[in-house]
Amino acid sequence: MRHQQPALDVQQFLDNRPFSAYQWLVFALCFCVVLLDGFDTASIGYIAPLLMAEWGQSKAQLAPVLSAALVGLIFGSMVAGPLADRFGRRRPLVGAVFLFGIASLFAAKADSLTQLTIFRFITGIGLGAAMPNAITLMSEYCPGARRATLTNGMFCGFPLGAALGGFLAAWMMPHWGWRSVLLVGGVAPVLLGVVLLLSLPESVRFMVARAWPGARIRAVLSRIGPIGNSQDFRLAETCLTDRKLNALNVMFSRRYAFGTAMLWITYFMGLVIFYALVNWMPVLFRETGLSSRDATMVAALFPLGGVGAVALGWLMDRYNADRMVAIGFALSSVAIFTIGQAGGELSALVIIVMIAGTLMSTSQASLPSLAAQYYPTAARASGVAWMLAAGRIGAIAGAFLVGQLVVLKLDFSMILAVLAIPGLLAATALFAKQRFVARTG
Repeated sequence: MRHQQPALDVQQFLDNRPFSAYQWLVFALCFCVVLLDGFDTASIGYIAPLLMAEWGQSKAQLAPVLSAALVGLIFGSMVAGPLADRFGRRRPLVGAVFLFGIASLFAAKADSLTQLTIFRFITGIGLGAAMPNAITLMSEYCPGARRATLTNGMFCGFPLGAALGGFLAAWMMPHWGWRSVLLVGGVAPVLLGVVLLLSLPESVRFMVARAWPGARIRAVLSRIGPIGNSQDFRLAETCLTDRKLNALNVMFSRRYAFGTAMLWITYFMGLVIFYALVNWMPVLFRETGLSSRDATMVAALFPLGGVGAVALGWLMDRYNADRMVAIGFALSSVAIFTIGQAGGELSALVIIVMIAGTLMSTSQASLPSLAAQYYPTAARASGVAWMLAAGRIGAIAGAFLVGQLVVLKLDFSMILAVLAIPGLLAATALFAKQRFVARTG
């Protein structure tokens, strides 16, 4: 009688092999998704001045267009996570890429603010659905010891895409107008969607969790490395992965609910800071006596530090991930407070804003990876997606917060002191999550 080979643990299989060319393909495809996500998210801000001039609109009249994608992002994230945990990561991700690409093409043809607002809202739905699924799919192809480093590295595509959008817009708009930027933001995702259809695999962890046919799992794993004669596959997870399990029930179960709340608070607070500073820094710096050019230049330094997420990911893989990101937020809070003490000293502001931006952007960019580590396969996409949705509400709050502080006539240093508080709250939430997880196992 032939001895039956024990079931192959998929995560152990990924952990025990070098990162293969096939896994690098998944990385590259997800990186491109996030890159175009960043490009399309930021594009409306770059075209806004020309749009206002061509259509004769004021800033107030343009507000619905500027915020439409942000509202769509919230909706898209909340819907896409549960869909991905039920039907797989690949199909919602590919569909989301096509959606925001096609919507951007229609937006490029819009001839009224109403039409543009509608198409930007639909674009936002696609953008909101794409991001969490790219993060989840990437994390589920990573070896455990390098998961944060690789996932954070993939997420760096977002700030790079946003920066690329600025450079392209500055070059294209004088030649072809603002519509050309939206056309690029539509054509590129549609082409990428075709590539994804042909090349992107389903998450192998999802296939095992949902008991897909062994032949399909073997076909993917064999692209990563030799798997011998294994016919059965398993996941060594303490959380049940029954195919009928509701992802939201897992997220809000006794074991995960506290951590879910702490992740939401952290991401919310991080985006309060980020959007408050990105939107208001040039105005606040002008009030300290800096010229318009210098104020804009210094403010532009703040969001560039997100590429440092790879370094924090390396630390997260080697030490306690919650503590590493919490320390990052705590140091961000100190740096933001210090900006307020620098006044109008240009050289000091350049250094402090670069430090604060690196700490803040790196900590914020590491949260999706942290969430992907926290949740089991049955709820991972929903956990990441709903955290991102909660954070988008913080983005809206951050944009209004500074406006209210200005109305209260707080000076530059006091406003920055207030904006340092959410960083401390974010750090506290992550330390609390870490202690809860350590206590409950």
